[in-house]
Amino acid sequence: MNYRHAYHAGNHADVLKHIVLARVIEHLKKKDKPFRVIDAHAGTGLYDLSGIEAGKTGEWEGGIGRLAEPFAPEIEALLQPYREVIDALNSGGLTLYPGSPELALRLMRTGDALLANELHAEDAMALERHVTGEPRARVTALDAETCIKAHLPPPERRGLVLIDPPYEAKNEAEKATRMLGHGLRRFATGVFLLWYPLKADDIAAGIIAEVEAMKVAATLRVELRVREAFAGGGLAGSGLLILNTPWRLDSELQLILPALAQRLGLGNWGHGLVEWLVPPK
Repeated sequence: MNYRHAYHAGNHADVLKHIVLARVIEHLKKKDKPFRVIDAHAGTGLYDLSGIEAGKTGEWEGGIGRLAEPFAPEIEALLQPYREVIDALNSGGLTLYPGSPELALRLMRTGDALLANELHAEDAMALERHVTGEPRARVTALDAETCIKAHLPPPERRGLVLIDPPYEAKNEAEKATRMLGHGLRRFATGVFLLWYPLKADDIAAGIIAEVEAMKVAATLRVELRVREAFAGGGLAGSGLLILNTPWRLDSELQLILPALAQRLGLGNWGHGLVEWLVPPK
């Protein structure tokens, strides 16, 4: 495994994924009972946007770099948890961006827990160092599918599972939907977030069809497209399939996605989509 997220941290895909992650955590916090976040592809936890890797691609400039100006008040109210984490990390300009483990830890409560899994050995060690002394966090360095099988259901019987592979290997889409199926069989009531890329290929369509066939009630499809997709053109946008979607999250995202698409889209290509793949019962 050679993928290193440091090159892509803070891009438009991260913005979408982390805003949704923050909103799901806020919904889980509405009940007093503790919950667990299981991050199957956790990365290092924190990224330096002024570092060599981020500087080589500059992807963050088209993502979090475009969110400096506030949106309408009703949208900013929903973005507040995400904004507060980023503001807490940056006192003199935007230089640090939180990965999903950092975001989760800063939004979780004292009794909640995080299992952060990262297969890349160097990144797993960096993540371990980053969360040293944090009693709520545990780091593993397993294959993501093994992690899902080994750690579900969580002791709390409440929580969310984030599955966001880089889709570098040819079988990674198939593997992602397979581990989702394994996870649902072990933790049927959990909230699952499955991230996928929007490119000039059929990866997204295949994933969507596979998940729709699972027929899990309250499966929401959320997509942010920022530019035209063409062969060899890389990432044109990204999507999330949210299974067991928290109540009213769909209406929140229907406010957020058009604003993100307008802000992050290039020319007339910005487009946000929020629709039920399988509606709630």
